[in-house]
Amino acid sequence: MELAIDTSTAHASIALSHHGELKAEVYWHAGQNHTVELVPHLIHLFEQNDTDIHRIEALMVAKGPGSFNGLRVGLATAKGLAFTLGIPLVCIGTLETTAYAHADAGFPIRPILQAGRGEIATAVFTKDDGQWTKSFAEYVTTIDDLCSTVKEQNVFCGEIKPEQLAQLQKKLGDIVVFKESSPFSRASYLAELGWCRIEAGYFDDPSTIQPFYLKKPSITKPRRRKHDAMSNMRK
Repeated sequence: MELAIDTSTAHASIALSHHGELKAEVYWHAGQNHTVELVPHLIHLFEQNDTDIHRIEALMVAKGPGSFNGLRVGLATAKGLAFTLGIPLVCIGTLETTAYAHADAGFPIRPILQAGRGEIATAVFTKDDGQWTKSFAEYVTTIDDLCSTVKEQNVFCGEIKPEQLAQLQKKLGDIVVFKESSPFSRASYLAELGWCRIEAGYFDDPSTIQPFYLKKPSITKPRRRKHDAMSNMRK
């Protein structure tokens, strides 16, 4: 049995699978609470399916891009379990799992995740003759800039805001094929993709893998509270 963990965005999900076939899935809106909510949800998943962590034979985890806190929590948990249980670990990009839900759409697939400050993270994936390929690597851009580069029919999916979709449709017209997809179901596709990697003999080293942030965190200096400032002035 395999365990898939996706805590890369505010929408978290975990899944149990057997040879990539989904057996059970738990999903929830974690917000920024991945640290305190992941383990209780894992326990719930095991209890509801009358199993335990020692029956897990492989791990799949979403490596990003996504939430800085969420990625750290998911990767740390997966790495810890892989070391403790001595089992294989496979890391897969969050945009790839998002796109894989629409692998058979027949067009290039462009998943979108929010990157903050009006920016988005995207990439391009294709499936030709049964071969799943990343045809353009992950990068950060804006909807405006994206519209200026898309010249052919693409499937757009992921966590797209309504106003962003409206902008895409207005500027690109019929070449936008929008596929609504639940952000909560990524763990099931993560399990399927992960098993394909395992069958191909591909594994990640838990001692070296790192979250794929794609974009540096935006850190702002906290404002000093007014009464603290006044107190300092009186000294």
